[in-house]
Amino acid sequence: MQAFIKYVSSELGLGLPGEDHPNICVGTDRYAMFKAGPVLSVSHGMGIPSIAIMLHELLKLLHHARCSGVTAIRIGTSGGIGLEPGSVVITRQAVDACFRPEFEQVVLGRRVVRGTQLDAQLAHELLQCSADLSDFRTVLGDTMCTSDFYEGQGRLDGALCSYTEADKQEYLRAARAAGVRNIEMESSVFAAMCRACGLPAAVVCVTVLDRLEGDQVSSPHEVLAEFQQRPQRLVGHFIKKRLAAA
Repeated sequence: MQAFIKYVSSELGLGLPGEDHPNICVGTDRYAMFKAGPVLSVSHGMGIPSIAIMLHELLKLLHHARCSGVTAIRIGTSGGIGLEPGSVVITRQAVDACFRPEFEQVVLGRRVVRGTQLDAQLAHELLQCSADLSDFRTVLGDTMCTSDFYEGQGRLDGALCSYTEADKQEYLRAARAAGVRNIEMESSVFAAMCRACGLPAAVVCVTVLDRLEGDQVSSPHEVLAEFQQRPQRLVGHFIKKRLAAA
């Protein structure tokens, strides 16, 4: 996130070249936050609990700061399904491990289910921004969000595995047939909370492997480093266009 804020600051001409961007949440070890002009860049850790805590506190901060016209975008990495590594997925909706577009949470002992659809107009704006760049493949599709990296995503290389390669392939192919194009671990609660608050939101993740081909990332480090810059470049271009039109 620090690298992203430096990139955005340079792209938008905010501040001086090489200017430092300090962590404005340095007093807490839960996450880091950086700011350049109207852009906040916040880390959220791994998994639903981590991002949910951050979102609660960020949404309260935005409210008390009386911010308006806010757009929230999650960027990161993911495992693709039937996509070559380096492809970027803009999420249409987050789905659970049974391919349902919902996020379930137990509140006061009761099951609460929230929808996980993301802002369609925002997704198409981002897709157009990718067409402007025309540097890498970008697709619009569903993103499966799991609470586990290994068995929850059908991996064969964890400490526990109660299924076969054939079982895994059947499941992943069913996911693709249902519209899923990538897998990660944060999008469902992000989509649900932003939707519940009426906040336009999007998820933009690059794929680092095709899960139909294996469970291990095989691309060299320098290639992965370039892959991880793709969502930053896409979202940076989007922010630049939005601010220019404001």
